[in-house]
Amino acid sequence: MTGGIPTGRAGQGVDDPVVRAASEVIGGPRGRYAAARELPWLLTAAVLSALTAVTAGLGILLRAPCLRTGFSGDTQFWSACYADLPTAYRDANVKAGLAAYLQGGDGAPVTGQPPVTGLVLTALASLGPDGGSLRTRAAWYFALWSVLLTLLLLAVVWLVASSAARPFSAAQVAVSPVAALAVFVSADLLGVALATAGMWAWSRRNPTLAGVLLGLAIGARSYPVLIVVAIVLLGVRSGRLRAAGRTAGYALLTFGALLSATWLLNRGAAASPYQDWASAPAGYGSPWLLPQLAGHPLPDGAVTALAVLGWLVALLVGAVLALSSARRPTLAEVSLVMVGIVLVTGKSFTVQSSLWLLPLVAWCALKWRDHLVWAGAEALNFVAVWLTIAATSKPDRGMPPQWYAFFSMLRVVAVLWLVAVVWLRARERWGGSVGGSDAGSGSEHDDLAGPMAGAEDRLIVRFS
Repeated sequence: MTGGIPTGRAGQGVDDPVVRAASEVIGGPRGRYAAARELPWLLTAAVLSALTAVTAGLGILLRAPCLRTGFSGDTQFWSACYADLPTAYRDANVKAGLAAYLQGGDGAPVTGQPPVTGLVLTALASLGPDGGSLRTRAAWYFALWSVLLTLLLLAVVWLVASSAARPFSAAQVAVSPVAALAVFVSADLLGVALATAGMWAWSRRNPTLAGVLLGLAIGARSYPVLIVVAIVLLGVRSGRLRAAGRTAGYALLTFGALLSATWLLNRGAAASPYQDWASAPAGYGSPWLLPQLAGHPLPDGAVTALAVLGWLVALLVGAVLALSSARRPTLAEVSLVMVGIVLVTGKSFTVQSSLWLLPLVAWCALKWRDHLVWAGAEALNFVAVWLTIAATSKPDRGMPPQWYAFFSMLRVVAVLWLVAVVWLRARERWGGSVGGSDAGSGSEHDDLAGPMAGAEDRLIVRFS
């Protein structure tokens, strides 16, 4: 028959047993003798948009119990509907708005967030109603963020779909259980969308725009630094260092200008996120929290050193993958490996941090089996962390620390599983000749190659 799901790269078509089974709902996978034609782009965009809307709707529905209680009390933990956004509005004085944030001084919002995130948090607070109870205004604030986060999720899906060889790879963002669980917890998706846009701009051979967008993304979260490093590493290997250097330079200039402007207006808002991180203890999701759960917490300085070591290990592993693989790995593969390592070795590994992996998983075109194994671990940890926090008020009903340790480490193992799958595929799938190509050729397919597309390798590191 001519309907059904088109074939694609490994993990995205009939080679993926999960996709093959799911396609039975709409007539089964494409038949052996079917014409190999793609769906029109408008139809693809409409399907992906509808799937994204369903996922966003489920994410908002999960917060229904908290909307009824104004995101206050223990209900938000027992119902697993907690969100940082209304809490920040109420407790961090975000309700004071953008003007107060920029002016600084007494009464200024203390978001504890990097500049871009702080600016958007307070800007949306300025759009909310001034009248009514604090509970009502916090609900309005969450509603405004729900609209923005839904649009950002749609943007991420569109950016992935428009740059992938198989647009339906973006379904790994559009219908991911991770998105439904975590998108509406915090403002992290803002940084994810900016980083995704930066990678999309790089794929369109616009290194300047890519640098500006990645610089803004760094101003929202620190993880995009790893994406910039991945671009530079692959630029060195492919001999496209000028384009990679331009992207890195504009990213640095953009972030520097943003941080400097914030510093001049409100020094505390510019410096406090990074100072707070340096002095923070181990937090939820981090393996460095395990000693604390056992009654022997690590010193804050030791946790900071371990987190910095995680960054260094990620950079080293990314350099080995980018520069020594038989065939040049893709930008998404190198980025996912480094981001995954930094996530699991950080001071905290919040439930929303996993959103940073979603577009990378889609661009890597991983099998849905691997995606769902990871998502299952994320879902178990999602419930476990809220029940553990709830146990602080009612220990007899909450989750014991031992079980939380198990589920949080299960999640760490699941992320490391994704890293291992991507590493092994990047290192081994092109180990031999492909289609008669020489093993050292740089002619591999990379959706995000951009200026590196078709370039021959100039530097390959060999370990004897």
